[in-house]
Amino acid sequence: MPKLTIAEAIREALREEMMRDSSVFLIGEDIGIPGGWGGPFTVTQGLAEEFGHERVIDTPISETGIVGLAIGAAMMGFRPVAEVQYCDFLFCAMDQIANQAAKLRYMSGGQVKVPLVLRAPTGATGRGTQHAQSLEGLFIHIPGLKVVVPSTPYDAKGLLKSSIRDDNPVLFFEHKLLYGSRGARKERAGIEILGEVPEEDYTIPLGIADVKRVGKDITIVAKLLMLHRSLEAAEELSKEGIEVEVIDPRTLVPFDKETIINSVKKTNRLLIVDEGPKTGGWAAEVAAIIVEEAMDYLDAPVRRLCTYDVPIPFSPVLESYVIPSKERIIQAVKEMLM
Repeated sequence: MPKLTIAEAIREALREEMMRDSSVFLIGEDIGIPGGWGGPFTVTQGLAEEFGHERVIDTPISETGIVGLAIGAAMMGFRPVAEVQYCDFLFCAMDQIANQAAKLRYMSGGQVKVPLVLRAPTGATGRGTQHAQSLEGLFIHIPGLKVVVPSTPYDAKGLLKSSIRDDNPVLFFEHKLLYGSRGARKERAGIEILGEVPEEDYTIPLGIADVKRVGKDITIVAKLLMLHRSLEAAEELSKEGIEVEVIDPRTLVPFDKETIINSVKKTNRLLIVDEGPKTGGWAAEVAAIIVEEAMDYLDAPVRRLCTYDVPIPFSPVLESYVIPSKERIIQAVKEMLM
């Protein structure tokens, strides 16, 4: 099997779905400009040349227009994959997302479907507070939306193909530091993750978590960049005889709570690592689930390790300080095992 970066795996998923289904099209800013990067992170590079500008549609800088057009097209039987350049700009289209896309199927009694995928790069990468937020946890609070958070090339391809084929609106968050450095653009502090990705068609069902590392002493649940930092921390802790089980939820809605509960029953401890803010975040929801459904198995309080409740600083030093690091994860694990 070829080894791909996450950006390449997403591109392959888009290409294969566009070849399989003529109703799939792409829409976003700078995604098909001749000689361009293929969007801000090279994901759509070459697709305009292959499929034409009728199916790879460049737009003005208007997230409201992008999402509104995509919703209307989805209602009419197309399967649009829309892209915003940074997840922070989802706020510009919040009415379309929260009051239209999320609710139209319910309000119509199932007569109207909205098979829309909205791709949104997430995470801090030295661009300052309006281009660095991790908003995926915010959208789990809006019924009617599905939320997907791939962390590996294999997962990214399989989950995106499932998202495109789903008849509901899906927000597909991709961490900017995980795209990989092949091609025209490389992110400072990016991680070069290469993974084997099958060339044949495959999908990964939404709502199934993946145990990325088996352990017996403590469970860590983490997504996107924090998953990889947790795996690095687990590797170092293993040298001291501490075996950490690391779980990647892969989708936040639907959410596979059973895999996490079963892990906690084994390890009796849970640490949730999240790049989103701590207060009212996704980590709090996971903690609440475990307290409600697996409290008797806990030997220590559930702990959340999140980004501090401040706007993401522009200073690289301060940005690194406020976001959970490998060192903070190691420290938290040791404190929970005392």
